[in-house]
Amino acid sequence: MATQPTTQKEYQLVRTGTQGPFTLKLVDAPVRAPGPHEVLVKVHAASLNRRDVFVLQGNYPVGPRDSLVPLSDGAGEVVAVGSSVTRLHVGDRVAGIFFQKWLSGRPGPDVLNSALGGQIDGMLAQYVTLNEQGLVALPSNLSYEEGATLPCAGVTAWNGLFTRGDIQKGDTVLLEGTGGVSSFGLVFALAAGAKVIITSSHDAKLQEARKLGAFGTINYKKVPDWEKSVRELTGGAGVQEVLEVGGKDSLPHALASLGAGGHIALIGGLGGFGGDVPAMALMMSNATVSGLYVGSRADFEAMNAFIEQHNVKPLIARVFPFSDAKGAYDLMDSGDFFGKIVIRIQ
Repeated sequence: MATQPTTQKEYQLVRTGTQGPFTLKLVDAPVRAPGPHEVLVKVHAASLNRRDVFVLQGNYPVGPRDSLVPLSDGAGEVVAVGSSVTRLHVGDRVAGIFFQKWLSGRPGPDVLNSALGGQIDGMLAQYVTLNEQGLVALPSNLSYEEGATLPCAGVTAWNGLFTRGDIQKGDTVLLEGTGGVSSFGLVFALAAGAKVIITSSHDAKLQEARKLGAFGTINYKKVPDWEKSVRELTGGAGVQEVLEVGGKDSLPHALASLGAGGHIALIGGLGGFGGDVPAMALMMSNATVSGLYVGSRADFEAMNAFIEQHNVKPLIARVFPFSDAKGAYDLMDSGDFFGKIVIRIQ
């Protein structure tokens, strides 16, 4: 057996005290040998989500801690296994699941405290040691960079459209913006035989969305009442599925875009949280609204099977070297991208 590494490079978010913004630093750190039910993963790539910027800025709850290895999303190769490990083997290509303790079904009371890159150390390191239950095999058709995009945005979009939603061939799906969740929503919906309407404030991004297969695009800055355009594009029927990431500013428009029996997945609050729930409108249209926060390992594995079956490829905006993690954070913070931002580690 190859000698296991004992030291590595990893990024840490550090701050003085237990509140406020962090600073991103590259440090030398020990590599923890796996316990009986753990595996050691050589991380090849990681990817960012909007949440990671919020954590860096001190605007996301991570508990009273003064340091943290960031990023929930990463993929790599198993290089060592504990004595009682049965699910995985040395050489397996894997990705960590977002909530390390949410394996299937309803989330238990301890799930929220098991989020990588939040309540526990994340993936922006050369090596990570995780419980064997907290990993899934990568789809065989994806590279490490592509696989690193899946754990948060991919599973969230899958959960919204398939697990909580009931997307069918021929349905129309409404996506807001061109970030990670919406870009996965685009490729998943198209692979499922659905039609896609996508909104953005950037005409260039909308043009790119059309090239990728969206049949309807709307600039919400130029068309403030964009639900009217959605209704026109659907012949007045409205859409069957919405991935709602905007929050209080976009939710009223999304609700007005929803067709009879449709479903809205409440995912984010980029424009803030709050607002009124139009109970009568939801009742009269037999609509469903689901609040969701990523998903389980079972969701991840179901998504991976779909990805392999349909040869789905994640949309990657840019790949940064490990030495320029700050550049990846800066691009995420700017919002000037379409798809996922990836850091190649080794």
